[in-house]
Amino acid sequence: MTSHPSTWLWRTVTAALLVVALGGCAILREFGPSVAVESMTPGETIALQRGDILTTGRLSAATAQTIRVAGLDTAACAQPSIDCIRALPDVEGVTDERLQSALSELWLQHALALPTPVSGKPVDPASADARLQALFEAARHAYVYLFYTARSPGERAFEDRQTQVRDWYNYAVQAAATQLFDTRVRNAPAAERIEVAGWTLHLDMDGVRLPGGTDMPQEVLPATALSFKGLRSIYRRDGFGAELVAVRDDPVAAAVLATPETHARRGRASPAWSEMPSPSLTLLFRFPGENAAEVLATREVLASAHDPYIEDTVVLRGQPVPLAANFSAGYGLWLARSGFAAQSLRTLLGRERGIERPHLYMMQPYDPQRRIVLMIHGLASSPEAWVNVANEIMGDEALRRNYQVWQVYYPTNMPIALNQAAIRRLVIDALAHVDPDGQAPASHDIVLVGHSMGGVIARLLVSSSGDALWDAVVEAREIEPARLARIRPRLEPMLRFEPLPQVGRAVFIAAPHRGTEVAGTRLGRWVSGLVRLPLTLLEGFGDVIQAFAGEDPGRRGGRSPNSIDNLSKDDPFVRASAQLPLSPTVRLHSIVARRSAEGALEDSDDGLVPYRSAHLAGALSEKVIVSGHSVQETAPAVLEIRRILHEDMAGRTDTTPAQPAREAVADPGA
Repeated sequence: MTSHPSTWLWRTVTAALLVVALGGCAILREFGPSVAVESMTPGETIALQRGDILTTGRLSAATAQTIRVAGLDTAACAQPSIDCIRALPDVEGVTDERLQSALSELWLQHALALPTPVSGKPVDPASADARLQALFEAARHAYVYLFYTARSPGERAFEDRQTQVRDWYNYAVQAAATQLFDTRVRNAPAAERIEVAGWTLHLDMDGVRLPGGTDMPQEVLPATALSFKGLRSIYRRDGFGAELVAVRDDPVAAAVLATPETHARRGRASPAWSEMPSPSLTLLFRFPGENAAEVLATREVLASAHDPYIEDTVVLRGQPVPLAANFSAGYGLWLARSGFAAQSLRTLLGRERGIERPHLYMMQPYDPQRRIVLMIHGLASSPEAWVNVANEIMGDEALRRNYQVWQVYYPTNMPIALNQAAIRRLVIDALAHVDPDGQAPASHDIVLVGHSMGGVIARLLVSSSGDALWDAVVEAREIEPARLARIRPRLEPMLRFEPLPQVGRAVFIAAPHRGTEVAGTRLGRWVSGLVRLPLTLLEGFGDVIQAFAGEDPGRRGGRSPNSIDNLSKDDPFVRASAQLPLSPTVRLHSIVARRSAEGALEDSDDGLVPYRSAHLAGALSEKVIVSGHSVQETAPAVLEIRRILHEDMAGRTDTTPAQPAREAVADPGA
């Protein structure tokens, strides 16, 4: 018997309603699926996996998932919420790794929502303490995730989540450290124990040595927040800890800006050498406890500072952990604040607030085990001439482990003879100060690098003068015996010397060993006429400098000779210097620039220095680069310097001169 259609329809609807009433939801999927699929681009996938509160301003996908699994209100927890933070630990079934990583991000979200105290401006104590509390908690929960959960950091090495948690820890430590310094430590520099926001902070600075042996910097800046123009690369080491820059006053800048009354109050001149006033350091927060429960219950933090040049790993809970580091930020900050560009020009022209004697900068706290790369800049220049060269050396891990960079900053208006004598004495005195016995590796096999006029000075530092310079400057002039006897003690160190025994290798870059034609032209003489020597020099060495002058009809007004006069190809001092024998134990290298790859190499020049003047017979290598005179900053020159240093580091002893690399290497930036 066939059922009526209406009866069949009624039975079907009744059966469906019965299934739903009995709790079956699957029937609904037959009429419309509740799970849909869409494709994502690689960029969307990476953004979803790695985006977090620091990169997008929103909670990470993993934290949002943990909130959903815990049954909490996702919309409420998407905003900073103490209630959400307090509720999450009470939920059962959430694994320790999920819980601790989510809590770290939630506390960081809360801290980011609070105002950041600004140094020098009124601070709301309650708000500042709440922010510190949130940062401490973010760092603590990250610390527990990394070191007190079932798996070790090594077992999670390839997981994005561990990278996120490490970044939250590093940022929380960085933000807490800078706030603490601005609001507490700066005003109590001797304190090793600080009570703040309900926490006890124990400060350990034994792992670093600040410039000048001071206990505390004057300013602490987050390295990751600094951006630079003019610095081609930022060299870092990924790892654990906050990357900071500790800033002290620059003694040279302070001395230049000081008034005579200030000098009188100090009772002494500024030191002749100093460490770079803005070294990098890495800060760690450690939370005491034998297990996760003890760490989560403590209200104590051990803040320890570390020198990233000395330490590259730290041991935490028995596990070696790479120490984060930034090797460029402190260097870039020093140069950016130095005012070297204007100061070096004032010095050349003999204006106020220039420098009057050489100063030696150590780019890091002195290390007796690292050999020295000693850099000497050229005319009207400063340590800024080496900005990318020094940065590339410090950014090369192998070179950084074996070398330390020293830079000479000297008054480029003074005659070359005076500068070479002063720089020679400066280097000898600095080495004697840091290594009185002269036995440390740093006191041997120094690599000397000089650009332009600095290259001429570098050559003199590894030359034997004999009587050649004395004869050229003194014997060729009729100086009265009484006058000669009076100036001899000051004149002889400039004209009679032997190679610095501490130097083992020298690199000359665009160095006018035989002078230049430009310096002797009408334009060169006009520029030379603008140069003024400082009054303090003329008071002490005026008669000595006049001995160099002799009878030069081209020098108007009887003015004293200066560095530009010395660079003329016809200058007696430079002509005699070019003939001096070089130390047979020093390995020599040349980097020469030419403006164009066209034409014969022997007839080329870099706009200032001709090839014939820059070429050095007997050099182990000669690299010719298409560039202007500031060739030291080009990529091919930096690569060549690094090659030489790696060769030097490997201890090669071949002293056979190589055939010059005459093919020009084009520099895209030239």
